[in-house]
Amino acid sequence: MTRGFRAAVQALVYSFIALSAAGMGALAYFGLTFTPANAILVAVVFACTCVVLMERVLRQRAENRLERAIEDLSRLLATDAQAGAVLGQRINAIADLNPGQRLETVEADISVLGTVIRQVAEAVAEVEDKVAKAGTNRPDRPQSVDNRMIAAPIDEPPARVPMPETEPVIPIEVLRQAIDENRLVHHIQPVVRLPQRRAVGYDLVPRLMLEDGELAESQDFMPRRGGKDIVRLIEGTGLIEAVAIARRSRTSGQPAMLHIPLSRATLGDEAATEQLLATLDANRAIAGALTFLMRDADWQEMTTRERAVVEQVARKGAGFSLARMRSLRVDVADLAALGVRSLRVDASRFLEAPEKFTDFHISDIANYMARFEVSLLATGIASERQIVELLDNDIVLVQGDYIAAPGAVRSDLVLDAARPATQPLRRAEL
Repeated sequence: MTRGFRAAVQALVYSFIALSAAGMGALAYFGLTFTPANAILVAVVFACTCVVLMERVLRQRAENRLERAIEDLSRLLATDAQAGAVLGQRINAIADLNPGQRLETVEADISVLGTVIRQVAEAVAEVEDKVAKAGTNRPDRPQSVDNRMIAAPIDEPPARVPMPETEPVIPIEVLRQAIDENRLVHHIQPVVRLPQRRAVGYDLVPRLMLEDGELAESQDFMPRRGGKDIVRLIEGTGLIEAVAIARRSRTSGQPAMLHIPLSRATLGDEAATEQLLATLDANRAIAGALTFLMRDADWQEMTTRERAVVEQVARKGAGFSLARMRSLRVDVADLAALGVRSLRVDASRFLEAPEKFTDFHISDIANYMARFEVSLLATGIASERQIVELLDNDIVLVQGDYIAAPGAVRSDLVLDAARPATQPLRRAEL
C-alpha cells in the first residue's frame, strides 16, 4: 500500500513537471516571441532539468532510508551478540557446576551420616541396656528412674600409643663399615590395586648385604637412637636411586610411582633439606612420581621449620605417604593440603579392631578419604581372607609379602646401570 501511494505521488509530480514544461514553452512562444522550435526546446530542457532534480531528491531519500536501516540492523546484531555472550556465560556456569560430582558427594555424605546415626543408636541402646540391668540388680535404686534422662558416657578416642620398636641387631659401627664398603642396596616392593593386583607404585626398601651374602632388612640395621648422619646418608642415597629409577622408567615408557623413606633426621638438618629441595628442583619433570614415606609418629612431631620444608616439597610436585598409622581420626583435608597422598594401616590390626582407628564404618572410610584424593593403603597382607575383606570394604590398595616380597631392581633402571649383571642383587624385574 505504501509503494502504491508513493507511485501515485511520483506520477502526480511528473504530471506537474509536464504541465510546467508546457507552460514554459507557451510563455517562450507567446511572451518572448520564440519560434515554435525554440519554444519546444525550452519546454523539453525545463522538463529534463526538473526530472533530474526530482530523481536526485528521490535517490537521496532512498540512501538515507538505507543508511537508517543498516544502523538499525547493526544495533540488532549487537544486541544479539550481547545476548549470545550472556547465554554462553550462563552455559559455562552451568557446565562448571558439575552436578554429577556434587550429587556423588551428597550421596557419600548421606551414607556416612546414616552409618554414624546407626552407630550412635546402637551405642545408646547398649548403654540403656546396661543401665537397665544395673538398676535391676540394685534393689536400693529407685525403679521409677527414666533411663532416657541418664546421660550416656561419651567414649573418648583412644590415645595414640606409640608402637613398640625393637632395637637394631646390627651395631652402628658395623653399619658404617658396610656403607663404606658399598654393601647398602635398595630393593623395591610393589603396591598393588585390587582386584587386578596390578602394581601402581613401589616402595624403595634399603637392605644391607652382610659378609656372608645374606640380606638384612631395614629394621635390623636402621638406628633408633642417634646415628642421624647415617640415617640421612641412607635416605639421601635412596632419593638419588629413586630419581634414577623414575627417570629411566619414564624414558622406557613404563613410568613408576616410587615411595622413598624419609624421617625427621633429614627434615631437621638444613644441609640435607637443601640437598633434597635442590634434587627436586633439578628433576621437576618426574617430581610427581616421587612420594616420600614417613611414619605417622614423625609427622605428628614435626616442628614448624620441618613443616615448612614439607610444604616446599609439596609445592615442587612430590607427595607424602604416612605409614604405621595409629589412628585415622585425623584432618584429612589438612593432610591433603600438605601433599599427603595415602595413609597406611596394618591390615591385621585394622580388620580385627577398626573401631580403634576410626569412628566411620569400615566400608565408608576409604570413600570418605577419596573425596580429598587421599588413598587408604593396607600393609602387611598375610592371607587371601584379608584381601577379600579389604576388597569387600572398598579398600583396593594393598601391600605385603603375601602379595609380593621386596626384590631387586632391573639392572638397566638402577643408578649404577653399568654394574656387572653377575651380581645377584640385580636380577629381579621392576
